Amino acid sequence: MDSVELTGMIIKISDVGESDRRIVILTKERGKIAAFARGAKRPKSTLVSATRLFAFGTFTLIQGSNAYSLIKADIKNYFDAISKDMEAMCYGSYFCEFADYMTYENMESYEMLKLMYTTLRALTSEKIPNRLVRCIFELRCLVINGEYPQMFECVSCGSKDVHSISISRFGVLCNQCKNQSGDSTYVSGDAIYTLQFIISTEIEKLYTFSVTEEILEELTRIIKKIVNQIVHTNFNSLKILETITT
Repeated sequence: MDSVELTGMIIKISDVGESDRRIVILTKERGKIAAFARGAKRPKSTLVSATRLFAFGTFTLIQGSNAYSLIKADIKNYFDAISKDMEAMCYGSYFCEFADYMTYENMESYEMLKLMYTTLRALTSEKIPNRLVRCIFELRCLVINGEYPQMFECVSCGSKDVHSISISRFGVLCNQCKNQSGDSTYVSGDAIYTLQFIISTEIEKLYTFSVTEEILEELTRIIKKIVNQIVHTNFNSLKILETITT
């Protein structure tokens, strides 16, 4: 049976029996796929290190009727720095779980893979706080899936002079229209600009800025409300993350 080489990142791992592992790989060529790594739990297996969470590289697989079988892997980046930092590890695990939820098997996921790689690199940098990395990642995931609020003009009249956001209307509102929604809340100009930047800029440039603590608090509140409107599941890794960061 012919093998295939796919570039991707492992975003989920689970043990199968005494010696095998089931992995989920977010790939450039075929989107999200599931694969079995036979004997990957055995100490002397060449697949032990290749089946770690965050592992990014080229995976050689054979496609079966229900899943792939991993034959070998050439890992380019293990993101070891994340694994050595408890907080970064919790953030990274949450991002993997979030990406797994937002993607579907065998559907195009190149942008999500690029976002995951860029985000994990940001977690290893001291130039940007992890809380801001989370805000950027969550909102941009929604953008990739086409489920995000209108942030560039009033959802009611089209005015670009916006100062409030309504989650129920799923977008920003101008002063004249803000009273049309009972849940509209004020958003500062800096926060609106930052949200627009996250939505529209190239992925490679997403993690090249920082904001004040006040704006970060504002972004955190807004994006949490947006995510809760779209995502209807409980992430185990998020519970742990919020426990250690509060």
